[in-house]
Amino acid sequence: MKVYPNIFSNNPLDRVSYLRSDPEWVNNIMLDDKSIFVPFFKGQPFVSKISGLTSKNALENQLNPAWFPYKFFEKNIVDSSIIIFLGLLYDRAYFAIDLSKINNPEDQVNIKNMGSFEDLMGLSSQPIESGELAMLGQAKAIFEWHKSHEFCSRCGEKSNMVEAGYKRICGSCKSEHFPRTDPVVIMLATYNNHAFLGRQKRFPTGMYSALAGFVEPGESIEEAVARELNEEAGIIINNATYHSSQPWAFPNSLMIGCIAESASEEFKLDEIEIDEGRWFTRDELKNAINGSESSKFFVPPKMAIAHHLIKAFVDNK
Repeated sequence: MKVYPNIFSNNPLDRVSYLRSDPEWVNNIMLDDKSIFVPFFKGQPFVSKISGLTSKNALENQLNPAWFPYKFFEKNIVDSSIIIFLGLLYDRAYFAIDLSKINNPEDQVNIKNMGSFEDLMGLSSQPIESGELAMLGQAKAIFEWHKSHEFCSRCGEKSNMVEAGYKRICGSCKSEHFPRTDPVVIMLATYNNHAFLGRQKRFPTGMYSALAGFVEPGESIEEAVARELNEEAGIIINNATYHSSQPWAFPNSLMIGCIAESASEEFKLDEIEIDEGRWFTRDELKNAINGSESSKFFVPPKMAIAHHLIKAFVDNK
């Protein structure tokens, strides 16, 4: 399988949607001795410096998701937790278990000296194997959805989790609810040898990035790219082409990266979402990507899809 540059991509698991709808199969595979579980607590995965079970080439002191067999967890812990199925890799099933309803899980689950719960955003800049990082992103997104969709959006009654975490059914009106993914376009506008970057107030001083915005109902990706660039920077484009995408579990987005060809170098900032912006030359962006000391600005790090859009322009790809 091709390895993509964006973090939280490259998930190696087969999600076997045709099997996870069978409760008997889910229960049997969950109890299988080969199956393994990664704990979460309030959105944070449990990681350890002990070599991960899927990271066979882990570096010394590298953080890895800590995987445990089902029998490691006592019945009262399992009964108080949410367990979701992540997928299969060869003959092994991967699960995630959310311990958020348990007070002080490190002590109650007896994992205090084995590692720690860490912020997933912070972990994304660590040398964790990309496939395992993608699994953690998958788990976090689904847990976040369950946390915000406990009740039916039609009648307000409590809903129940089914299909190993990928569906909820209302106990009253029987409505079915599925995990949501919010599409976001992030685009680099280009004109000849220049690319447009902007910055928001919340950005670190000196950082510029590609513009982004949510896709609206009834809107194509290309239309969203054109609208967002026009609304935020007054840029009119001739066309937009797809580059790559990035799952973004904060809480449940899919970043859709595009390169947009501008009709001119004219722009007018909205001064609401974008405070500053300008056209940068390919050489300026090359220096920023390479971390040159001569660069008077910087761009997002490799963990961000914006970095790879800019790099694609610099490399003329």
